[in-house]
Amino acid sequence: MAMKIRLARGGSKKRPHYSIVATDSRMPRDGRFLEKLGTYNPLLAKDDENRVKMDLERIKHWLGQGAQPTDRIARMLEAAGVMPKKARSNPKSAVPGKQMAERAAKKAARSAAPAEE
Repeated sequence: MAMKIRLARGGSKKRPHYSIVATDSRMPRDGRFLEKLGTYNPLLAKDDENRVKMDLERIKHWLGQGAQPTDRIARMLEAAGVMPKKARSNPKSAVPGKQMAERAAKKAARSAAPAEE
């Protein structure tokens, strides 16, 4: 069975509240789960201790059983010190889009033209 540690959404429209759950990866996002491992409330301030609550012992147990955390949960576990920090690289994030590159080329051409005269 492919196990995941992931978020299950709760709360009403525009007021999200998430449960951190251990579940079979084939189950729907808010469907059946095996165990609730904590909560995540994104509406609270980032430095609030109630924003993320996790049962670290049970999370370590599920990781030992082969459960794979999702990207968001992995970041939370890295912040808690349970998992080693991963090196992430997104080299395309700093490259401007097509339209912005065209604007920059036009601006460079305009600024170079008066300097030549």
